[in-house]
Amino acid sequence: MINNSDINKTTITRNQAIEQLCAPGGIYELNSTQINGRNVKVFKNAPKTLSELYFSNHSELDFIVYQDERYTFAAILKLSTQLANIMSLTFNIKKGDRVGISMRNYPEWSIAFIAATSIGAIAVSLNALWGPKDLKFAINDSEPKLLIVDQERLINLSNVITNKNDTKIIRVRAKENENLYSYCWEDLLTNYRNFDALESNVMADDDATIIYTSGTTGFPKGVISTHRNIIHALLSWELEAEIRNLRYELDKEELPYQEAMLLAVPLFHVSGSHVVLLASFRNQRKMVCMYKWDAEEGLKLVQKEKITGFTAAPAITGDLVNAYNESSHDISSLLILGGGGAHRAPEQVKEIDSLNDIIMPQIGWGMTETNAIGTSAVGDAYADRPSTCGECSAVLEMRIVSESGAVMASGEIGELQVRGTSMFRGYWNKSNDQLDCFDGDWFKTGDVAKINPDGFIYIMDRIKDLIIRGGENISCSSVEYALMEHPEIIEACVYSLPDIRLGELVAASIYTKSKLNERSIKSFLKGKLANFEIPEAIKISSVPLARGASGKITKRLVQQAALEAS
Repeated sequence: MINNSDINKTTITRNQAIEQLCAPGGIYELNSTQINGRNVKVFKNAPKTLSELYFSNHSELDFIVYQDERYTFAAILKLSTQLANIMSLTFNIKKGDRVGISMRNYPEWSIAFIAATSIGAIAVSLNALWGPKDLKFAINDSEPKLLIVDQERLINLSNVITNKNDTKIIRVRAKENENLYSYCWEDLLTNYRNFDALESNVMADDDATIIYTSGTTGFPKGVISTHRNIIHALLSWELEAEIRNLRYELDKEELPYQEAMLLAVPLFHVSGSHVVLLASFRNQRKMVCMYKWDAEEGLKLVQKEKITGFTAAPAITGDLVNAYNESSHDISSLLILGGGGAHRAPEQVKEIDSLNDIIMPQIGWGMTETNAIGTSAVGDAYADRPSTCGECSAVLEMRIVSESGAVMASGEIGELQVRGTSMFRGYWNKSNDQLDCFDGDWFKTGDVAKINPDGFIYIMDRIKDLIIRGGENISCSSVEYALMEHPEIIEACVYSLPDIRLGELVAASIYTKSKLNERSIKSFLKGKLANFEIPEAIKISSVPLARGASGKITKRLVQQAALEAS
């Protein structure tokens, strides 16, 4: 067990540690190669595909725990193989076909994901919190041959597609829906008991996933990643732990129990599917799932299942810390309390660091487009720099670029750009040139940042018109479009307001000549937006909103007026 108080001064630099760990003959040997015209670094000993990752880590150790259900790695892989046969033989799922998954963090989510990606199908992670508009768009966009959904999503689906649609549906833990035919998960697994592994012709650079992410346009974009992209993200996290151990001369002691992660974020986010689910295979780590997030229940599970790691948005980790301060639960098994997706308040970083001598605070920056990796900092490296998001991953490169396109020197502020092996292949049904998201092979993150001379990166602001509410990306323009559908709203401007728990809240200012009120506007937005997208604060104006010299609404001025009025 690594003791937080043992981490003092580094013995070698980060680059020296990477050079040593990634040298020829080592487990993490890195070689340079070219993929799709891009120069990248690849781990020589990495699994070639997700299927190889799964089945080379078969064991009788606990893998998934959900309420009173407990599954070993062997049991999950057996069920996944069975489902893969059903997908192939019953639903004719072939390499490249899309399989959509939309449900709570039930064990079936993981089984469906493993089954689909092991036979070369593309797993499409559909946001379970979406309203009908985004759900319909994503289904029309990705055209899944098969959808696997739970009760709530089946109801939503029945309002979006009909039985005339060619897409087949499997329902999980759900009753039949009279408006939409579906196959029962339990019946399928009972009637089709073929556990033979299917032959696979999947290659490292074949597409594996489509994960939808909010952008600055009206609809989410489908981020396509290959098997290689994802696997290199997973091995990068392993390498980060080894870099830390080598730099600080730490010896990791064997724990008397299995390592375990508490899953408190949705599996349809990379922070759930990658950071927790997929990273568990090589670490042989247990994943403990919850029906929904509850801090008190989370503390009980930390104690009962001896949770060693917990990673979530700052709002959720803050909930856990606050609940712990008022409880008597034993959290002595917890080693890492980490997260990303939004800035964590410096006070929370210090609070985590001072909980005891064992728990280490951790932070990371990543995107769906980077497959969740990017930067990381842990322990004192983070506690001493609570506003940093860490240092760049070994398989990525980062730079800061000015508005004119010039590469900036250390410490100067500009747009953060990133490239490397874990980067996504592109957006589904969209041209990268059309979206202007690349500068050569550098991806434009839309984040304003600086890289200090010591290598630590600081995210300062966002160029993209996004709100990050509790780790959930929300497009301002999408909310504005929905508001402007109201016949009595003349102008709408959507922006963020600061919030201690969630980081940011969605807020809006509207101009109307009618006697609208906040309640009626929110009611109008129900069904047009997901609940988390509906503005929590709405300022109603009887005069036009603030404008700049060009005549356009100036969001900064509208936001400032709302801040001063609050």
